[in-house]
Formats: sequence, structure tokens, C-alpha cells
Amino acid sequence: MDVAPIGLIEDEDILLDLASLAVSHLDNENTDIAPYLEKLEEIEDRVCDEGRSAFRPGERAAVLSRVLHGELGFVGDADGYDAPANADFIRVLDRRRGLPIALSILYVAMARRAGWSAYVLNLPGHVLVQIGEKSPVVIDPFAGGGLVSQRKIAAICRACLGEEADASALNIVRMSNRDVLARFLNNQAVRAENDDDPHRALTVYQRITQVAPGVLDAWQNLARLQLAFNDAAGARASLFAMSEVAPDKESRDRIMDAFEALVLLQRRNWGAEGLMGS
Repeated sequence: MDVAPIGLIEDEDILLDLASLAVSHLDNENTDIAPYLEKLEEIEDRVCDEGRSAFRPGERAAVLSRVLHGELGFVGDADGYDAPANADFIRVLDRRRGLPIALSILYVAMARRAGWSAYVLNLPGHVLVQIGEKSPVVIDPFAGGGLVSQRKIAAICRACLGEEADASALNIVRMSNRDVLARFLNNQAVRAENDDDPHRALTVYQRITQVAPGVLDAWQNLARLQLAFNDAAGARASLFAMSEVAPDKESRDRIMDAFEALVLLQRRNWGAEGLMGS
């Protein structure tokens, strides 16, 4: 399944659950994807049926928790947190266990399928989900979709944004759909590097650059690993692509300095090869 088109469409047109399924299928090519599409539709039907009379954000959050956790048993895998299956959307649907980001994708996707406003919140270490725009509530999919108190939300916002922030600052930590996918995939890359599997990490960073080409860290990590595999040309191409999506001149200048250093390194390598050949 080709995931490159995800990087080309408008962010708001990305369907998080289907995009995550497509990314997961790259690691499960012999798995029939149709039953998982049906499973997502079945969950959607349950949420829509249960949520017909849910109009307030708190009521809608309760529906999501009741269906996804109460009926279907989706919950965070606290015992095997670092297991690769927790960052593989197909395996998450199979096991009904996963990382906070994987479960947040499922919650947000189902809320949006029901026509509700929902966002993944970019918080350090442990993502949460916002339901609703006016008087929103925040839930923790890893903890079965339980409500997060206003006091805790305010404390999180202050920790992320400074002492002046409060719960009204949630819109600042909302993630775009591409950033959600990038964070989901980055979990796989980090685990691969921790497991001393740079080939796997390189593959995952390549996927991040496909689905979320604006994520500079992914290009940088890709170039770093390409250099480690003596692929100077690939690293140069990655840094050049990175410079094209950099948001400011300072970042572009820093990238181009690295680009020029790579050119110099490659020339030195060519010179060494020539001396060895003579």
C-alpha cells in the first residue's frame, strides 16, 4: 500500500485511522486489510448509535469511552509499553492494546466519523484527546478514555506553555493530522534505534518524510542514518529536501551549512578512494 499520497493531500483531508492503517500495512503486507476496514466501520456504527442523543462534549466523551473501552476493551498496554505491537495500528486493533498516540488516533477518528470535533493534544510523554470546541473536555485513551480534570489540564498547559497558561490554551497544543502520524511513526523509529536496528529506523524515518514532509527532525534523522550507511548522496538529498521545507532563514542556513559539510566529506572520500586505487 502506497503512503506517499498522504503527504500530498491537504492536512484536513487526512483520515487518521485509515492513514494509520495504510502505514501499518507496510509492515504487514500479507495481511488482508479488508477486515480491519470493516472493523473500523463497525466501531463507527456503535459510536454513532450510542451517540445519537449526545450533544455536549462530556456526553460525547462518555460515549467514546463506553464503546471503545467499556464494550471493546481498548486500553493502554502498561505492562508491555515498549512492545513494537503497541505502535502498529493493525496489531493495536487486534490486541486492543496500544500506546497513547495509537489509542488517541482511534478515539479522534471515531469522534470525527460521528461528526464531532476532536483533536490529539501534543503533550510531552503522554498525548491526550480533546473533545469539543466550546467547553471542551479532555480524555485519556490510555486510561480507558477517562476524563482529565480541569486542574490537571491547567497544570499541563502551564508546564508546556508557561505559568500564564491555563486550560483555555489547549488550542495551542492541538496537533495537525500529519504531526499525529509523524509522532506515531517516530515511536517506531526510536524503538528501532534503542533496539540497535538502524535499518528499521531508517525505513521508518523515510516513511515519516513521505507522510509528513514538513517534519524537519525526520529529514535530519534520515540524513544521519544515511551517512552512517555511507550513503552521502542520500544524506545530501535529504538535507536539501529539509532545506526546502524549513520555516525560516536561520534554519535553512544551518541546514545548508550541513549540506556543504557533506559535500566536502564526499569529496574527501572520493580523494581517498582515488589514492587507494592508485
